[in-house]
Amino acid sequence: MKIAVVILNWNGVQLLEQFLPSIIQFSPEATIYVADNASTDTSVSFVKQHFPSVQIVKNKGNFGFAQGYNEALKHIDAEIYALVNSDIEVTQNWLEPILETFEKESETAIIQPKILDFKNKQYFEYAGAAGGFIDKYGYPYCRGRIFDTIEKDLGQYNDNREIFWASGACFFIRSAVYKELNGFDDAFFAHQEEIDLCWRAFNKGHKIKYNYKSVVYHVGGATLQQGNPRKTFLNFRNSLLMLTKNLPKESLYEVLFSRMILDGIAGIQFISKGKFSHFTAILKAHFSFYSLFRDTYKKRTQFQTKKYYNQKSIVYTYYIKCGKIFVK
Repeated sequence: MKIAVVILNWNGVQLLEQFLPSIIQFSPEATIYVADNASTDTSVSFVKQHFPSVQIVKNKGNFGFAQGYNEALKHIDAEIYALVNSDIEVTQNWLEPILETFEKESETAIIQPKILDFKNKQYFEYAGAAGGFIDKYGYPYCRGRIFDTIEKDLGQYNDNREIFWASGACFFIRSAVYKELNGFDDAFFAHQEEIDLCWRAFNKGHKIKYNYKSVVYHVGGATLQQGNPRKTFLNFRNSLLMLTKNLPKESLYEVLFSRMILDGIAGIQFISKGKFSHFTAILKAHFSFYSLFRDTYKKRTQFQTKKYYNQKSIVYTYYIKCGKIFVK
């Protein structure tokens, strides 16, 4: 199958210098692209000079993750898109089990590899771990990571199984499905756009899989660190946008109201910790959501399946029942 490895970049010349070599070395099956979001550093000239086999797609602006990929992929012809963060180190034969699954399972549309922490390679990495799920109120969590609790990789998730969402850090999708779904939602800019895309794929009957035989290492936070208020804004706003688009109509307003209360509690916690900029980020996220609600509601499809997530609250399980690890 024709596969394109596409690395979205914005002013990330140091990351490209560090991580492109492993992708080139271990991806003989693929055509490799750097999709550049109008970088102002030396990213493009560096790639041209040091990695001439890598093709470059230039976007006209810094469109973020969602629109950045949407624009770049218009110019890339392949059966499979491998969307890879610029801070990912890949391993030998990382593509083989992915391509094998796509070839054998026509109903599988999206695949995620095992994502481990580049800085501590015995542990899973926050952004994806061993495959993602979502709870009753739209909180994402992973096998191997629930909120800030990260598990050590002891082989407990060495299986190939269906998941609800695949991490955008290393995201494989059939190009035909990507086009069927009209790609990522540009309004998200960055964060949770891959969960929204997977939810829409799920609603249309496509399968999302995790394959443990493919292993990558992710730095995480290399472009926007975990403690940045901008990340808080995007995560809180985009979660509400995602729920509005994908929840079944009969539970939409009940869940949105409950989620807003939980967001308020999160804001109070930020105040108690002296993180006032994060509290402000939540307020801004909600006002931004209100301004986008009408247009977001229009994006709803005719069918939202009810069997889409864990009907329990991961917040209750984690903070009240002290359930710190994934339970099947």
